[in-house]
Amino acid sequence: MITIIAATNRPNSNTLKVAKYYQKQLKEKETEANLFSLEHLPADVLNTDMYGKRSAAFQEIQDMINSTEKFLFIMPEYNGSYPGVLKVLIDACTFPDSFYDKKAALVGISSGKYGNIRGVDHFTGVCHYIHLNILPLRLHIPNIKTELDESGNLIQPDTIKFTNEQIEKFIKF
Repeated sequence: MITIIAATNRPNSNTLKVAKYYQKQLKEKETEANLFSLEHLPADVLNTDMYGKRSAAFQEIQDMINSTEKFLFIMPEYNGSYPGVLKVLIDACTFPDSFYDKKAALVGISSGKYGNIRGVDHFTGVCHYIHLNILPLRLHIPNIKTELDESGNLIQPDTIKFTNEQIEKFIKF
């Protein structure tokens, strides 16, 4: 099973639009993928699901994580890194078996000109620690507002080319 993680809890985000774009592209390549937006984390996750505790609401998320063999993380840049809510998800999941020896692809997006390069690098370090194997082709999509049309489709030819390459490699990974 593949799960795409829209790694922000901001409602109606560009991150979610890009995640939906990836889901649609995977489907066109006859590969199904679940989509999970971190806006759907339980509101009280810090108090109910950390340090060995588990709520019924988060147990459903934990079950999805456990069933996933490949993850695709779409990460916006927050203060020069990835969103803290993504780290909360990782920390709330059972360690080490939630991610151990599974696979992931990483996509950074930003409104600025670097496409969350540092955030993707920071998250790569976390992935290595939890033994989550990373697809070598990590993408960085800058100036995200110029990359999407009104329907949430990527429109820049170079970005489409590289996302297609990443998707093909991810399917084979």
